[in-house]
Amino acid sequence: MKIMLTSVFVDDQDRALKFYTEVLGFVKKSDVSAGEYGWLTVVSPDDRNGTELLLELNSNPVAQAYQKGIFEQGIPATSFGVEDIHAEYEKLKEQGVKFTMEPTKVVGQVTIAVSDDTCGNLIQIQTMQK
Repeated sequence: MKIMLTSVFVDDQDRALKFYTEVLGFVKKSDVSAGEYGWLTVVSPDDRNGTELLLELNSNPVAQAYQKGIFEQGIPATSFGVEDIHAEYEKLKEQGVKFTMEPTKVVGQVTIAVSDDTCGNLIQIQTMQK
C-alpha cells in the first residue's frame, strides 16, 4: 500500500495553483473541471508520478471550519520535505512568503519552518539532518 493522493483545503483554487507552482515549485498534474468545482492536483517536479496533492476547494462548511480552526491554532495543514531548510526559507522569504515560524530545531535532527500559503493554510517545510 502507498499514499497516492492527499489533499489540502484552499479558499481559491486559482490562487492556490499559482502559489503551489510558481512559489513552491510544484507542477500541475491534473486539472479537471466539474462545474463550479475542479479536481486540481500538483506533484513534485522530482517525482511526477508520485503522491499528488489535491488543492481541494473548501466549499463545504465543515471544511471551512476545520481549515479556520487549525489555522487559528497554528497547526500546519501539511508538511513538505526540503534538502536545505535555511536556503529554502531564504528563497521563499525573498519571494514574499510570510512565515509564522522561522527555521527551528524541534526534535532530534528535525528542523521546521511554518508559512502561510495565502489560501487559508499554514504549511510546514522540514528537513532532517543526518
